[in-house]
Amino acid sequence: MTQPSSTKLQFGALAGRLAEFGARYDAEGGWPQESVALLVESGMHRAFASPDAGGKAFETPQEENRALLQALRQVGRADLSLGRIFEGHVNALKLFGWYGSPSQRRRLVQDLDGGRLYGVWATEPPPGVTLDDDPFGPRLSGAKRFATGAGSLDFALVTARPASGERRLVIVPANQQARADVSGWRVRGMRATVSGTYDLTGLRPSREELLGGPGDYDREPRFTAGAWRFLAVQLGGVEALLAETRAAMSVAARADPLQRAKFAEAVAAARGAFLWTREAADRAASEHPDAKPFVLLARGVVERAALDVMELCARIVGTRSAVDGSRIDKIIRDLSLYLRQAGPDHARDEAAKAFLDHDAWGDGDELW
Repeated sequence: MTQPSSTKLQFGALAGRLAEFGARYDAEGGWPQESVALLVESGMHRAFASPDAGGKAFETPQEENRALLQALRQVGRADLSLGRIFEGHVNALKLFGWYGSPSQRRRLVQDLDGGRLYGVWATEPPPGVTLDDDPFGPRLSGAKRFATGAGSLDFALVTARPASGERRLVIVPANQQARADVSGWRVRGMRATVSGTYDLTGLRPSREELLGGPGDYDREPRFTAGAWRFLAVQLGGVEALLAETRAAMSVAARADPLQRAKFAEAVAAARGAFLWTREAADRAASEHPDAKPFVLLARGVVERAALDVMELCARIVGTRSAVDGSRIDKIIRDLSLYLRQAGPDHARDEAAKAFLDHDAWGDGDELW
């Protein structure tokens, strides 16, 4: 199995093509098949699987997270919709690595060899997805919503609640068109994620398709601290917007101290988001309990930075920032939706409670 020698090099070489594809699929509102094919061709769809599933061997968890941070940023810079798809696939790879049996990881090798992608679907309308056991074996009932790639993705790990006990993960096919309804995905941004509803009722997974045990998906700090990965994608979008703003500034704008001051604010906001996201990735790698409040707080930092850079860009570039079909307009639309990841206010409140309770900075450092 070939391994990519450099995550940065791989995505740096592909960035232009991915951005072009991203613009086209945004206009069409369809699944970004060619973009996904490029990811697979680069080998990055398997780079962050466990080594026994064909992934790259890293010396430390921190080294792995640093490499993954770079990959997620690069894809996010090119196309936030593709970044969301890639981040979901990486999330599934991590869950296979943490909780998958040897036979399940062998299955994953075969799927990755075939260029197949996974997602993770946890959001659901009431009453949720249940996992029953009848004389014929396991049976799923219910549906997932906001399911990225519903009807187009190859497989998904879905959460399901058994009759008693904690919810667990189930491997399901995600490409059955008859189960997918994406008609409601009429949104301004993130169009190419094709996030719809997927009906799981009647699916009968084998026992080999039950990944891990009850409660594994929700184990902390992995569950909450793993949010650093979607922050990395959003960060890539912020950095792309900053780069596009810089390129759009006229000679007159660059000579204007007021415009330069706005641009400096945007640079500071983007860099601050990067530093927080990088440290969030480092702390998540340690799996220390205080990684959870740190990542929760980082969510608010990245959100604030993104909102500030979007506003500053609009002030610097003016009406050109809203021209349909422009890259700046696409990034702003995508970020505006992506930032609505569930519960940002609750996340910040939970972080505040943790820092009020004790110095959650960690490593013996004093926060104040």
